[in-house]
Amino acid sequence: MRNNTLVKSLLPLVIVLALATAYGFWHKLREGHFKVRRSKAAALDAAMLGSPLGSRVTLVQFSSAFCTPCRTTRALLSQMTADMHDVVHLHIDAEANLDLVNRLNILSTPTTLILNKSGTEVGRAVGAPKRDEVLAAIASVK
Repeated sequence: MRNNTLVKSLLPLVIVLALATAYGFWHKLREGHFKVRRSKAAALDAAMLGSPLGSRVTLVQFSSAFCTPCRTTRALLSQMTADMHDVVHLHIDAEANLDLVNRLNILSTPTTLILNKSGTEVGRAVGAPKRDEVLAAIASVK
């Protein structure tokens, strides 16, 4: 009888742990990957972003001050785009630009938007993107 009571009391804990673990794996798998988006929002321009757009691609990174992955992402994107004459990396402080963050539905940092030459969002990565994925996302924009 005592074993049966112990099993009944531990079962909810085991279920919660299993669900939390599954969610953690799912979240980790989807974080940092560029997702192709068909944005219905108006295109962004230099006045909204505070800097000119790239002639082919603009990577707009939203960060916050205490975000460690944000610093890594900023260094990666800055280094990668340094030799690309038609690609611009813009860094935006999410806390200082809440209107823009709300309008673009930025839910966490780092979030990196990929814009085409007209300023239309064509992709988005939530979390720290990988070098290969950034290169593939840039190459996919014509």
